[in-house]
Amino acid sequence: MSYSMSDLLQLVVAEGAADLHIRVNVPPVIRLHGVLHRVEGPPLSAEDTEELMRSITSEDHIQQVRERGTVDFGFAFGELARFRVSVFKERGNFGVVARQIPAKLLTMEQIGLPPSVRELLYKPRGLVLVTGPTGSGKTTTLASMINIINEERDDAHIITIEDPIEYYHKHKKGVITQREVNVDVPNFAEALRRALRQDPDVVMVGEMRDLETMDAAITAAETGHLVFGTLHTTGAAKTIDRVVNAFPVNQQEQIRIQLSTVLQSVISQLLLPRCDKPGRVAIFEVMINTPSIAALIRDNKTFRINSDIQTGAKYGMVTLDSFLIDKYQAGMISQEEVITKSQDPATILHKLQELQSAQGGSEGQPAGG
Repeated sequence: MSYSMSDLLQLVVAEGAADLHIRVNVPPVIRLHGVLHRVEGPPLSAEDTEELMRSITSEDHIQQVRERGTVDFGFAFGELARFRVSVFKERGNFGVVARQIPAKLLTMEQIGLPPSVRELLYKPRGLVLVTGPTGSGKTTTLASMINIINEERDDAHIITIEDPIEYYHKHKKGVITQREVNVDVPNFAEALRRALRQDPDVVMVGEMRDLETMDAAITAAETGHLVFGTLHTTGAAKTIDRVVNAFPVNQQEQIRIQLSTVLQSVISQLLLPRCDKPGRVAIFEVMINTPSIAALIRDNKTFRINSDIQTGAKYGMVTLDSFLIDKYQAGMISQEEVITKSQDPATILHKLQELQSAQGGSEGQPAGG
């Protein structure tokens, strides 16, 4: 076979690629800045993919793939990098996707998080939700936030519950416990319940997938802990609706009341391709739970949250659309990205037209627009 897993992973690290795909009937594929590129060479046979898969997978993991059809685990590639690996069966063959986890934790400034987010890290209790589609950088954002708490707070025992563990944290000023689902604990909900007996101050839940986990996260936030969690939603209003709607109808009013008191913030993010140079840029929306927003959550008027975010700059809030416009004006993203990703395309179009007339037509338009 003309490929070795070591060479392929080395290539991913050298290129700064995000993912490596191993499939039958196609050469290995890497994802760089959001775009798929085939590695030069012949397509892989079923034997090749199995051989590549076995070179990084334990017998125990292979047994899980045979029983369940898939397994996810973390994998250290020497000192160079860590990967989150998913091995699965497709059309009777093995497939592998390995996602590179950056070895170095990024600062909040490098990620581009609004400064108001830093204040959330010192709250004694409450729920902070980081949301966005798969691959939008939620894990990286959370790891950066946890790292700051670990570095700066000497009153924090931090428990992270992940599937799998992506960033390894060292004990700094705080003490950190990292538990992996299916390795250290059977599931998120069970880990959260147990965490409350382990003297935690801060709990990070890798994914709030189900009702049980959401319920346990809200309870942990109510009982005096600072809880961070992720959801695959975009925008604060949709996130709150998603949590409330996960519960049976007869519990929803109670959950709205609980959320209105425990929620500290919803941070939504997207990762968009840059138009000025290779790479991607993070776009954020930040909602801070003010008394006015708490009332909207309680009264089931989440559709009005966006207008509160628009007028909430003094509380550190920022809308997704204004963040998009800022990055467009800085020449970092194209006009097309602004329009397709905005929450209110009609208003955004009007704003873009205003900007262009202020610049004297389209000659002042940033590259890629």
